[in-house]
Amino acid sequence: MSDPIKVALIGNPNTGKTSVFNQLTGLNQKVGNYPGITVEKKTGSSTLSGGQKAKIIDLPGTYSLNTTSLDESVAVEILLNRKNVDFPDVVLVIAEVENLKRNLLLYTQIKDLKIPTLLVINMSDRMEKEGIHIDIPALETSLQTKIVLVSTRKKEGVDELKQAISNYASLSLEPVLDASRIDPPYFERLKTTFPKEDLYKLWLVITQDVNFTPLDKQPLGEELESFKTLSKQRLKQLQHKETALRYQFINGALSEGYTVNRQEATTFQARLDRILTHRIGGYVIFFAILLLIFQTIFDWSSVPMDAIDALFAQLADGTKELLPAGVFTDLLAEGIIAGIGGVVIFIPQIAFLFFFIAVLEETGYMSRVVFLMDKLMRPFGLSGKSVVPLISGTACAIPAVMATRTIESWKERLITILVVPFTTCSARLPVYLIITALVIPEGRFFGLSYQGLTLMGLYLLGFGGALTAAWILHKLLKIRSKSLFVIEMPRYRKPLWSNVFYTVLEKTKSFVFGAGKIILAISVVLWFLGSNGISEEFKNAESLVDTRIEQEGLTPYSRNYIQENMNRYAAQRHLDLKQFQSGQLAAADLDSITQFRQLLADNARLQEIASYRLEHSFIGWAGKAIEPVVQPLGYDWKIGIAVITSFAAREVFVGTLATIYSVGSEEEETIKQRMGAELNKKGEPLFNLASGVSLLLFYAFAMQCMSTLAIVKRETNGWKWPMLQLGFMSVIAYLTALIAYQLLQ
Repeated sequence: MSDPIKVALIGNPNTGKTSVFNQLTGLNQKVGNYPGITVEKKTGSSTLSGGQKAKIIDLPGTYSLNTTSLDESVAVEILLNRKNVDFPDVVLVIAEVENLKRNLLLYTQIKDLKIPTLLVINMSDRMEKEGIHIDIPALETSLQTKIVLVSTRKKEGVDELKQAISNYASLSLEPVLDASRIDPPYFERLKTTFPKEDLYKLWLVITQDVNFTPLDKQPLGEELESFKTLSKQRLKQLQHKETALRYQFINGALSEGYTVNRQEATTFQARLDRILTHRIGGYVIFFAILLLIFQTIFDWSSVPMDAIDALFAQLADGTKELLPAGVFTDLLAEGIIAGIGGVVIFIPQIAFLFFFIAVLEETGYMSRVVFLMDKLMRPFGLSGKSVVPLISGTACAIPAVMATRTIESWKERLITILVVPFTTCSARLPVYLIITALVIPEGRFFGLSYQGLTLMGLYLLGFGGALTAAWILHKLLKIRSKSLFVIEMPRYRKPLWSNVFYTVLEKTKSFVFGAGKIILAISVVLWFLGSNGISEEFKNAESLVDTRIEQEGLTPYSRNYIQENMNRYAAQRHLDLKQFQSGQLAAADLDSITQFRQLLADNARLQEIASYRLEHSFIGWAGKAIEPVVQPLGYDWKIGIAVITSFAAREVFVGTLATIYSVGSEEEETIKQRMGAELNKKGEPLFNLASGVSLLLFYAFAMQCMSTLAIVKRETNGWKWPMLQLGFMSVIAYLTALIAYQLLQ
């Protein structure tokens, strides 16, 4: 079998490039980063006609090869460097049928690099509705390539596209125009100096800083640098002349094969835009949509979440019953299963969140939100382009920080990088959801649940924190910069559900496996620290607890445990509650109750021994050491340990508590039940309104993510800004949580 054909997909934003990628690859996709750089790399495999395999590479979107951002330069570098591992055998330029003229600028540049290039015109199903007619043979002749009409929505043209990819070797490599016409003497001198090099490739290298491999760069050396002595202004002028020359060619080509018959009446899109981008109504609609999303997340996901929670509790209990007692069984049941279960439980809510975000993007509404927010951003030292990272930060802060590369102004970009972590990301969601479910009542206000309103409030609080921090930084940072805000408004369209499905699957999988690796490692470490100790209290836990029980009786937690289970037992046996509590029952019932009570007392004794041993284990020592710092916030040493470990990733907080509470536990209880049953030193629920709000506010403002710190360090070229960011956010989080707990307790 021959090597797979390497196919690069490139195009302007909103041309349906992702849809074409999904149609070609299906589920055979993977996401990573380009080597040496934190720009998302999406690849997949496709089977062409005759069983030929193709490797599909989704390049970052760009309007032209005259790049203005780092992610765009990655695409250009790959196209210019034949020694790059992703250098394509054939390039698919994805164009959108209604904006073909603008899309063809990128096509002509790539074609002039003498790479086999296919033009894929997407959304062909809109041609009849928009009065568009394309003479394919005439246009193919003008553009000197094969053109494939595709409708990803109706799944039309995909087989023809695969056939065209298989036949890429027959495509013409001739350039469509001579770019040297913009300055003949300059290009003649360039040709004389480098007779063996392609002129247009050299021109692109001169006009932008593209990183070549040593083999490509060495033959050019210092001689090429001499051609960069032109002023930036002159280079820009020549680029503008090139663009004008290309549009002259494009206009001529389209006059032969592309006609449009659109009515001049006001379109539905224009009318809808006036509503959705209204200076007042637009914000009301946006926040109403957000509120509906958060309400739905709670309502729809409660049943599958409860099922997953119970499943992992049963799995841990079943593991202990099936496997022989020992270290390995304890590690598996109390460490790995409990820790992973603390994150898997949130898959339904995470999936619903990504589902709604994907739908908003697919319909074209998200671009309206960016436009709407531009005026709101300006007083805070940001622009509308900053909204893209802030909104994408609801998924994860890491790609959100990378998304700031599209912001030209360094000051606006720096401020956006520093405030993005305030935005509530999906990693915070597990913490918010479990705490909200524990401390916020289940009532409703005008049909909206208190828990859904709380979650909405936390998202708004994060966004408000980001704006406040941005305003402070805008006033403090003495950096001069200007920027121009330009955004394209794509047409409204029905969501392509296959795209939504792939997005939800990819993002949820990334969340689970990304968090799972960290949680698995931390769970094993926590289990070891919680299951071992060297103190006399740890070694003699059983005898010491038995002595204490004889002298003082069971703890309030154990007494509550027994009473709740006895009441449940009475209800199941349909016993009269008053008679049951006074003991005035038949002898058979009394014997049965006595036996059951003794069983509960034995279980409570084992739980107290396990708790005492945990408190005097290695992890107990560490927790006690930091307890004075976290106690003013309403936390005990167990929560303190979870706060510390969650610096690896915020979602580890729940996994940590799941592991700690499961160490030595013989009871089949869910993590939610265990957390709800925890008592503080006063014998009251540990997770109450005061401590719960304190935790919610702490995680709303705390950085708590070392991966985000690493990305900020990379994007700002040093540790100065990430360390300031970590310190500032930590102080704000601690003080806010402290004030909230002291006021509410």
